[in-house]
Amino acid sequence: MSSKEKPTLGGTRIKTRKRNITAPLDPATFADAVVQIYLDSAGDLELVVKSIESSDLDFSRYGDTFFEVIFTGCRTQPGTIKADEGDKHPYSVLATEAKREAILPFVLYIQKILRRRPFLIKNLENVMRRFLQSLELFEENERKKLAIFTALTFSQKLSGLPPETVFQPLLKGNLVAKGLVLTFITDFFKEYLKDSNIDELIALLKKGKMEDNMLDFFPTAKRSADGFSEHFSKEGLVSLVEYNQKKMFDIRLKEMKSALNSQIKEETEISEVIENVKQQVRDANMPETDVVRILWDVLMDSVQWSGKNQQQNSNSALRQVKNWAELLNAFCTSGKLELELIYKVQVQCYEDAKLIKLFPEIIRSLYEQDVLAEDTILLWFRKGANPKGRQTFVKSLESFVKWLEEAEEEE
Repeated sequence: MSSKEKPTLGGTRIKTRKRNITAPLDPATFADAVVQIYLDSAGDLELVVKSIESSDLDFSRYGDTFFEVIFTGCRTQPGTIKADEGDKHPYSVLATEAKREAILPFVLYIQKILRRRPFLIKNLENVMRRFLQSLELFEENERKKLAIFTALTFSQKLSGLPPETVFQPLLKGNLVAKGLVLTFITDFFKEYLKDSNIDELIALLKKGKMEDNMLDFFPTAKRSADGFSEHFSKEGLVSLVEYNQKKMFDIRLKEMKSALNSQIKEETEISEVIENVKQQVRDANMPETDVVRILWDVLMDSVQWSGKNQQQNSNSALRQVKNWAELLNAFCTSGKLELELIYKVQVQCYEDAKLIKLFPEIIRSLYEQDVLAEDTILLWFRKGANPKGRQTFVKSLESFVKWLEEAEEEE
């Protein structure tokens, strides 16, 4: 039996897989086209936006080139900020004045472009990163324009631009060493704080992973807390200086609490503990009232509390007061500081359910250990200013105060 040929349809074409055909890259032609739009619009950014909207330019392919034209007026040579061959327009960010009112329209213009073409945010990141890493290649006036522009992109909430895109590229060793980064970031802070408050600036720095590393903007020789305060005070950024001082104070406070807590748990000699605390107080320039509060907090935090057993809690707290009275005595050196300690005890007993009934016993113990003077206790009893639980605590202390007054009369 002969094999039959399979029937075929005449004139059919066998399909073959097409290869992906890509148009050759031609960023120069794209750049010239965008430049021409600027020239035809005479730099009117509203007209530029309309012309760009009606154009068929391939922004997805040449996004970096597009932002180069916005910043410099032309395409730049690969990996540099030098102008490439081709057309150029005089209406760029770097060609305008180094003033807010001159640069803000460019930020708003870019916002409009990004709303219509959000994919371009990545190209803006690329170009800004490259320019910021090349600060030394710009003139001083151009660096200021970049700083103002960058600050405005954040204060005006330019959509999608991550803060780390700005802050991290600045940390190149040679740029920091020459002081270029410090000058740039100072101009940035000044401009940003015109629209925003210090809390918003700190939140921005936190997103950019720089809140705890602001000294990295400083050349090594100036990288200190005093250098930070001196520089930004001179530049009029007092709110930033105050924030940093508070932050440094909080860090030292935390370190002091941690060290003191360890020494108490290890039952270090009281004399050694006192000297350590005094040294930390001097280093941090810590107010005396804060020291008193810290000491009491740490002492009470170190107590082994026993849940609902009131008597055991009372015994533990009083034992702690007795054991560390010498430490409290070393820093409660005036009636004002003694009164501060009473207020601290009052607030803690008011806010902590397991301590609320211990107030009179603690005050009596502090008196017996010579931490609190009779006059201070009587002053608090008669004229104490803190209202938290005051009526309850005054009533609970009446019998002890009566005893003090009678002893005073006998003397």
